[in-house]
Amino acid sequence: MAYTKKDLQDTVKEMLGDRLLVIVSNREPYLHSIREGKICCSRPTGGAVTALDPVMRACGGVWVAYGSGKADKQAVDNNNHVKVPPDDPSYTLRRVWLSKEEEAGYYYGFSNKGLWPLCHIAYTRPEFNENEWRDYYNVNKKFVDAVLEEIGQRKAFVWVQDYHLMLVPQMLKKKRPDLIVSHFWHIPWPNSEVFRICPKQKKLVEGLLSNDLLGFHIRYHCENFFDTVEKTLEARIDRERYSIIHNGHETLVRAFPISVDFNAIEKKSNTPNMKKLVSPLIEEYNLHGIDYVMFGLDRIDYTKGIIERIRALDRFLEKYPKYKGKIAFIQIGDLSRIHLQVYKDLNDEINAVVEEVNWKHSTETWAPIIMVRRHLLFDEILAFYKLADICVVSSLHDGMNIVAKEYISARTDGDGVLLLSQFTGAARELSDAIYFNPFDIEEFAEKIRQAIEMPAKERKQRMTALREVVSEKNIYKWAGNIISEFGKIHSCSAAKRT
Repeated sequence: MAYTKKDLQDTVKEMLGDRLLVIVSNREPYLHSIREGKICCSRPTGGAVTALDPVMRACGGVWVAYGSGKADKQAVDNNNHVKVPPDDPSYTLRRVWLSKEEEAGYYYGFSNKGLWPLCHIAYTRPEFNENEWRDYYNVNKKFVDAVLEEIGQRKAFVWVQDYHLMLVPQMLKKKRPDLIVSHFWHIPWPNSEVFRICPKQKKLVEGLLSNDLLGFHIRYHCENFFDTVEKTLEARIDRERYSIIHNGHETLVRAFPISVDFNAIEKKSNTPNMKKLVSPLIEEYNLHGIDYVMFGLDRIDYTKGIIERIRALDRFLEKYPKYKGKIAFIQIGDLSRIHLQVYKDLNDEINAVVEEVNWKHSTETWAPIIMVRRHLLFDEILAFYKLADICVVSSLHDGMNIVAKEYISARTDGDGVLLLSQFTGAARELSDAIYFNPFDIEEFAEKIRQAIEMPAKERKQRMTALREVVSEKNIYKWAGNIISEFGKIHSCSAAKRT
């Protein structure tokens, strides 16, 4: 039987007791902007936000994050608080403010010119700069100050998210050793030879080893982290217990494959309003007469394999021209990190490749690729999932990939095909997807053909099996497993004190 929101609430009550739950992340779960003269609230894109918001809705607590929305300061009270979500306030969002200089050094600089390419095998060279490191350190300290202010004298479980805040656990523990601190790493952890490129590797690893619990998506990333620790620090690694002892402090290391709120997505996808949203898409994108709609949803990022999927579609149409005019590939892509030159170059390259492939294969009334460059509300995304016969996830390297699980959850008709890169964490769980190597364009093109020509019976069998996996291993079970580990750590700490 699937783990439910109520089950998670019971686990929280049992394991956390009177402790405050505090999530700390760079990205905020809701941002405020001005539209037509009014303050509007929306949810930004991103796997971490998508996954964690349902957890906080169920558990309550405080989420500390960087306030990046243009109207964020207008929406908060005197304590930089705003209750979210706006339609059903369930928890408190505490915003941290950064200057443009801090954002440039900490976020665009050390985090995304350095750590992001370092951890993703996408062959983009990482860049490290001492000034950006200082910004990274100082911003991590700013987050710590905000967390401590929120906690006050209370007991708390602090749950830090991702690569932007690697120093937060150590800074917190120095000031409040009684806190139980956990960190979830949302992206891949590279092998030790790659990580040693980072000039600050020792300080970063020591930061993570101040956690009581450190979570990765898959065991392979745990093993890479163990290897990194072995080559970086003097520490005792116990691979049977999956723990590391450094400077007398034990860190448990665990694999927790992240997921989505299957039931909520399924329910939303089944509403009459959803059918009303799908029909206009057919009109807007001129999909009449199209037999097969392929769909991709990504931030514009070099790790997502967007160029590779366009090249694969090009090769597919070269090999199987009978499908010209019968297939449409819709790529949704939010621009991201456009202040960095590598992202500007990628955006230009995508534009050029789309234009080239469309020119090569198009007719007077049809072009194979439709680029949609606008932010979509979640209901609109679900409408695209319902419309798409094939969802393409072609990441060159990915921690998990939430899109794959959202697509499965939205397919309440039990139909549709998931084309899934073998280099995603999701590939470890979703065995009924069609796997492929995105670097192998010939194979990729053949997998597109396999997806299109798959018999209806096989499609439904595969989708039924995929839906069972995501339903069972949903976001509440993921959070429940982590919070249960929190509780065990708390129990062990209490036993040692007595």
